[in-house]
Amino acid sequence: MRKLKALLLILIVSVSTIGCFNDNDDDTVSANEINDFVWKGMNLFYLYKENIPNLANDRFTNNSDYADYLNSFSSPENLFESLIYERETVDRFSWIVDDFFELEQQFQGITGTNGIEFGFFTSPNSPNEGVGIIRLVLPDSPADNANLKRGDIFYAIDGQVLTNNNINTLLNQETYTLNLGFYNDKGTIETADDTIDPLNENVTLTKVLYTENPIFETQIINVGGENVGYLMYNAFTSGSENELNTVFDNFKSNNIQHLVLDLRYNPGGSVATETYLASMITGQFTGEVFTKLVYNENFQSQNADFTFQNELDNGNALNSLGLDKLYVLTTSRSASASEGLINGLNPYINVIQIGINTTGKTQASRTLYDSSDFQRQGANPSHTYAMQPLIANGLNKNDVAVPGTGLPPSIGFEYNERPLNYGVLGDVTEPMLAIALADIENSTSKIFEIKSKPRLQFKLLKDSNDFNPHEGGMIID
Repeated sequence: MRKLKALLLILIVSVSTIGCFNDNDDDTVSANEINDFVWKGMNLFYLYKENIPNLANDRFTNNSDYADYLNSFSSPENLFESLIYERETVDRFSWIVDDFFELEQQFQGITGTNGIEFGFFTSPNSPNEGVGIIRLVLPDSPADNANLKRGDIFYAIDGQVLTNNNINTLLNQETYTLNLGFYNDKGTIETADDTIDPLNENVTLTKVLYTENPIFETQIINVGGENVGYLMYNAFTSGSENELNTVFDNFKSNNIQHLVLDLRYNPGGSVATETYLASMITGQFTGEVFTKLVYNENFQSQNADFTFQNELDNGNALNSLGLDKLYVLTTSRSASASEGLINGLNPYINVIQIGINTTGKTQASRTLYDSSDFQRQGANPSHTYAMQPLIANGLNKNDVAVPGTGLPPSIGFEYNERPLNYGVLGDVTEPMLAIALADIENSTSKIFEIKSKPRLQFKLLKDSNDFNPHEGGMIID
């Protein structure tokens, strides 16, 4: 399934030829070794190398020319950004960090958090003030222990009413107090006088180091005499495959005939984990191509196919369901490996996508360290910079990529979450799950009723994921 060993072998050979200038030959380059790492890594791996003239193999005539170029940048971050292809429209997802220890923890699902995810919206009838509405509370987190729940509203932090100008600063504290509020419609259908009023309840939260279990919720629901499996999976975390397999063992034992996969807040993760999950959902396509990775001009011979599997790396058989239809719940925060799962399954089974357009990220990335072969072992001890550039395009078996505008919901299954009616995740009345269950029940009237309920318009200003831009992605292990 993973064809990266050959890639690393060619890398070791190539690094001395493509990275033409030896640090030890020039004192100026030695003084700028982080910039040297940035350029050589991008020159070798970057997916859009051919679109960046400064990454051309013949860009520099000698070491002095190369050293002058590196020294023209005030920081590694500035150099890195100068090498990104069309940041606003094409490559929105490559990044560089100055602390790879923190990055590694994040990839393992370990982050500093108080346990809430939320949307930050404009307050009703207020052009300047904002309001946070919680959409997800992580189990056994400080927020969960403080009895916060999905749908709770906060209008201020530490007594300061929220605005687009102060939210970043207020949330950047290790400890802060949420001032809770409620939506006051004044008892009328008219919205011009609606407000967010204080609930006179305050909750103090402190961030802790937290290991998130990506398997957030599982249920088995009986609909018309048929068992429906529900799985909310919030990240394709490498290492979660065994627990996923246990979940699917339970589904299989209970003879589920339908599956609702909730990826609405899943920002992505490991391509290998994505492939395992696709194999558990199906099972009848073992050995066939699930997804493809296509690299830049340096590694065309290493373009890799990920195929449907029938066992885990440890040799344990996958608990596959053999389904030919899947319901997937999505929002604009469903990204990368989440989109790759849908795109990879589309040629094989009927995927009913409920929600709104996904993020629109078709590319995969990999962590590059400052070592001779850009792997973690042997990383330069003098700094902790690492890069996560896009290095491959993800395509399905028919060479179709996820469009930059995201994957649209299936026709008739469009639904945008409503902040004042989020519902309880995993409950049969939660709107997005209820739409899937209504379709399984073949009740178009129930779907119409759910979708036609009146909703108040909220303008989203920011998302809590905006404060953690390096989360997720489609990662090559």
